[in-house]
Amino acid sequence: MARRTFEPKEYEESVISIDRVTKVVKGGKKMKFRVLVVVGNKKGKVGVGIGKAVEIPQAIQKGITAAKRNLLTVTLKGTTLPFSTKTRTGAGWVFLQPAVAGTGIVAGGVVRQIMEKVGVQDVLTKSLGSSNAISLATATLDGLRAIENMTLMRGLRQQERSGAEQRGTEGA
Repeated sequence: MARRTFEPKEYEESVISIDRVTKVVKGGKKMKFRVLVVVGNKKGKVGVGIGKAVEIPQAIQKGITAAKRNLLTVTLKGTTLPFSTKTRTGAGWVFLQPAVAGTGIVAGGVVRQIMEKVGVQDVLTKSLGSSNAISLATATLDGLRAIENMTLMRGLRQQERSGAEQRGTEGA
């Protein structure tokens, strides 16, 4: 009998919610399970996926593959976020704000799991409006995407300023 070698996983997976959904068809009702999964490496990469199948393990596997396809890279500032943001997706609002070291993750269930998978250790959050897990997960990802865009824009602006200063000193 061959021994199995343990390979460390690249990403940590976590199931946010499992829901039973039904579709009414001609012969009756067709029941499936919908699973919302978050995947992250705790170093700035995170993804959220939805899987639907007749059995829960298959739905979880589909959700994990969907989450790995939709990975988002986030730049962190130490153990927190570099900027604050307020984003809306559907009826769910999510407010993300950087916090001082030692604060911890002050967040609700869905947002907390996503922040843990990103690798953020200090953040203040507030979810407003809808408490639907899918809406909050997409709003959180949109907020992280907005923070990443702000980080990129700020980096480009700093490069432009340093380039302008260098050009100014060359002409003198």
